[in-house]
Amino acid sequence: MYDKPFMGFVEKAEVTPVPNQFFTMVLPNIEDIAELKTVLHILWLLSRRRGYPRFVASEELLADSVLMNGIARGIEQREEVLKHALTLAVEHGILLHLEIQQDGEHEDIYLINAETERNIVAKVERGEMPSSDFVVRKVKAGDAFTPPNIFILYEQNIGILTPMIVEELREAEKLYPHDWIESAFREAVRLNKRSWKYVARILERWATEGKFDGKSRRDSEKENNSAKYVRGRYGHMVRR
Repeated sequence: MYDKPFMGFVEKAEVTPVPNQFFTMVLPNIEDIAELKTVLHILWLLSRRRGYPRFVASEELLADSVLMNGIARGIEQREEVLKHALTLAVEHGILLHLEIQQDGEHEDIYLINAETERNIVAKVERGEMPSSDFVVRKVKAGDAFTPPNIFILYEQNIGILTPMIVEELREAEKLYPHDWIESAFREAVRLNKRSWKYVARILERWATEGKFDGKSRRDSEKENNSAKYVRGRYGHMVRR
């Protein structure tokens, strides 16, 4: 049940590629809604990842609030529901499952059943690919509820990260409070100006002119000590 109606897709929204075979050969045979949601979520996660090999770990999925809130309302049911959904997806040939040992711990990882991934599994089974090649993301359940960092905001609203833009984002994260960054991205999306340059200009303007959020400028200046925003490349633009 929806908490509130979906307001519709934004213009030029980022898309997730899904193979056509999914709709013709996979989807008609999926009966379990948790399996469907889990598979689609994994496709979305993997489409945003770079490097080799691309996979997800079960512990990572279990800590993912978006997925887990969608497939199991009760906390005590979550692990069981996720495990069942992953088992079905493997049985149906949608996902590949590997058990690896990393840092003395057992890890269950999942890959999409495609040619490259089948070759990876075969190499692991032949002992030609060590488990150290699989860098498992260490996450905690509580991490799933923290606000998205600037890199996630960029990928969700603008596009793929590049080494050049990463440095600019890191600098901006030092200069501005997180709520400013989120608000600036939201404003850029609202105006259909999906570029980091536009987001950066919003932040620079707020730093020089003040961000008006219903409080007086004097109060805002007291609450947002300007000293923390004068470092880095935009420091010369901040009014002292």
